[in-house]
Amino acid sequence: MKRVALWLATEVGEGGIFTYTSLREVFPSTTQIDRRVRDLRERGWRIDTARNDDTLGSDERRLVSVGEPVWESGHGPGKKAAGLNGARRREVLMKDGNICRSCGITPGEEYAESYETAQLDIARRPVRHADGSVTTELITECRRCRVGAPKAEADEARTIAAIDGLGSMERQLLASWVKADQRDFGKVELLWAAYRTMPAESRALFRNSLEASLQQ
Repeated sequence: MKRVALWLATEVGEGGIFTYTSLREVFPSTTQIDRRVRDLRERGWRIDTARNDDTLGSDERRLVSVGEPVWESGHGPGKKAAGLNGARRREVLMKDGNICRSCGITPGEEYAESYETAQLDIARRPVRHADGSVTTELITECRRCRVGAPKAEADEARTIAAIDGLGSMERQLLASWVKADQRDFGKVELLWAAYRTMPAESRALFRNSLEASLQQ
């Protein structure tokens, strides 16, 4: 497992694609190569298949993010992270409100401007703590966010420390959002979000239209 992990991290790299065929060619004497890859997933490595990424072939795998450096001293063979069984999966979904914690979509809900419906899954996300240590924790994400979003790390200490920079009214407003575990965006905010996703030509047309409306 250590040799496979080091090869993936250094030769394939995050975002790179590999196949089991290529792994067997590099490590011809290693048995059960697919099991070595599964072991890495249990140690925080995110390796997507065609099930998670429509652009991959049936034998292709994408190394999305490197997890525990199992080739280093103190890592590797030993106690594995607990497997994600059905009960644990339901527990994570319930704690996360049965929504994608990245985009807020619910299972079966259609994405904006699309007939595609959301499917929720459990992802592993690194969390940085106040003492500088990083642990991998479970979080609910939809398939689109898992596949298309960049590698994310939750900075627990910095996020909590940022509360001190808020005024009294801002803290009360934030507390109401946290208590409800949701926030309804206004029309202006929704327009701003849509504007940011437009290509340059479309943004220019939007700006011109907005400026023209101010002169009316």
